Amino acid sequence: MDQKCHGNKGQIIGSNDKWLDAYHDPLASLYTFTQCLTLSDIQADGDWKLIVADLGTGSYDMKLKVYKNTTLMSEHTIIDLPTGVVTFYMDNLEPRTPAIAVASGPYIYVYKNLRPYFKFTLPPLDVHPMEQELWDQARDDHISIYRMKETLEALRQESTPLTVRSLQLLQLDNNQIENFVNLHKNTPLKKQTVVTCLDTMKKSVADEDAISCLILGTESKAIYVLDPGAFTVLATMELPSVPVFISVTGLFDVDYRIVVACRNGRVYTLKRGSKDVAKNMIELNSQPVGMERINKNIYVGCMDDTLHCYTSKGKRLWTVRLPASITTLEVIDYKPKSFTAVLVALSNKEVHIYKEKFLVDVIKMDDVITGMCFGKFGREDGTLVMSAKCGGLYVKILKRTANFDEKDISAGPPKAQSVKLNVPKKTKLFVDQTQREREHAVAIHRTFQRDLARLRLRVMKEYVKAVDNSLSPISSDPMEPIKLNAFVQGVGPTFKFTVKLQNTSLSQASIGLFITFDYDDKLYHFRKKLIQVPILVPGLTYDFDSFVDCLNNNGVSDSVKVYVIKPGRAVPIITGVVSMPVSESIIIV
Repeated sequence: MDQKCHGNKGQIIGSNDKWLDAYHDPLASLYTFTQCLTLSDIQADGDWKLIVADLGTGSYDMKLKVYKNTTLMSEHTIIDLPTGVVTFYMDNLEPRTPAIAVASGPYIYVYKNLRPYFKFTLPPLDVHPMEQELWDQARDDHISIYRMKETLEALRQESTPLTVRSLQLLQLDNNQIENFVNLHKNTPLKKQTVVTCLDTMKKSVADEDAISCLILGTESKAIYVLDPGAFTVLATMELPSVPVFISVTGLFDVDYRIVVACRNGRVYTLKRGSKDVAKNMIELNSQPVGMERINKNIYVGCMDDTLHCYTSKGKRLWTVRLPASITTLEVIDYKPKSFTAVLVALSNKEVHIYKEKFLVDVIKMDDVITGMCFGKFGREDGTLVMSAKCGGLYVKILKRTANFDEKDISAGPPKAQSVKLNVPKKTKLFVDQTQREREHAVAIHRTFQRDLARLRLRVMKEYVKAVDNSLSPISSDPMEPIKLNAFVQGVGPTFKFTVKLQNTSLSQASIGLFITFDYDDKLYHFRKKLIQVPILVPGLTYDFDSFVDCLNNNGVSDSVKVYVIKPGRAVPIITGVVSMPVSESIIIV
């Protein structure tokens, strides 16, 4: 992704009444999102570090980066694209140093003391029996590679989930398939899924440094709960769709709630001991781009530029329409002032802060924000770390004197509403007209109703006439759903007359049509008076041209009617009327 970005170090556009601009590095070259940012005291020294899972270029150079203040202190290479990073306590040893978990492809990479500690692999999925049989026959040379490709293609057409190996085979040319099959046929066939979202859940105690379980959402529409000690699967929950955002509350050994936003535009709540995921389902109007949970309320940002708030039972409390599309969401939980709010990053280079449904602050940036993380950084409690679309890194610190009023800064009437209007004085004509309306109110009302009824009748007559004579540019015949658009090009005396036809049907083609014109032959001459239309395929637009010669040199113009006709029909299928421009005079040299 090539992007041209400009910025000077330390130059930040923002609201300085509540935030301090602590740091800005436009050359940090970070390609990351909110799910890949976290803050944690990974060395148990009270100095919190910034942990970033960097996507690199999107295809290579993926790395796990750890920042101490504004200095990069550690860097580890990641094989596949990261989809999430969290820190969690996996034991009760002293000092209390958390581990780092990075979700990448089908693996969870665990780092302890900034060193690789463990790699967890997602359980393999069951391979379709027909696909397994095809590869077994290929291994024994009992099937031709072309027959194998045809069968795999048929399985894919039936929406059967195939392995990566089979999908790669279907993308190859016929002359490459044989080498591919010979290379992989002796390797056991495996079907692997990937991690789509990652979070943590306290296991049995709610303390900040208590042992936590890892919660994984996968492409196979499943949620896994991992034991932090042995890294075994403690629980598996199935979903109707692929999870993309996840939020967890509660304790695994006591009671918990897992709120999951899925790719089908719905939000599900998973409870301990309950398998009915559709009980408190939330159906969104569009796809989610972010989800956060504050107490018992669920905040969801959608692709239709709206921020919704729901209860834990799925009841919508309010909806706020935003001035631009949402890029990401994050929660502000500032414990010194017991302040909680939702950060909403927008594509217009602004970050809005909502306390419930009230807009309490707006931070203006010089780039679009794609990743945010609020918490303790270094030794500062209220720090907001942001990554930008062009790779920049921003650090802002919440002032201790900041006051967020619980009222909408954008609410209330505009200032112009309080300005008094210069109302003119009542004239004698105004007084006489008012008196007349009072005395003849019934007659005036009856006259209005009579004229309105006549207008409606006239409109209905003209509509029926247009339908009967096919005067509309869009066909009303369900058997011939055609749309017509005609226009004229040129200054004269020769014009180019263009007719565009489009078949608006979903599956039915139109055949046997002709285009003809109705015009004053004393003014115009069409070189093509009848145009045969080929078969009209649904969804495509076809152009038909005819040159027109203007025969009059007196600056007179007229309209031309375009008919789309079909043999055997008494009226045209569709009609268009085009007003011809005045032709330039013919100059004889």
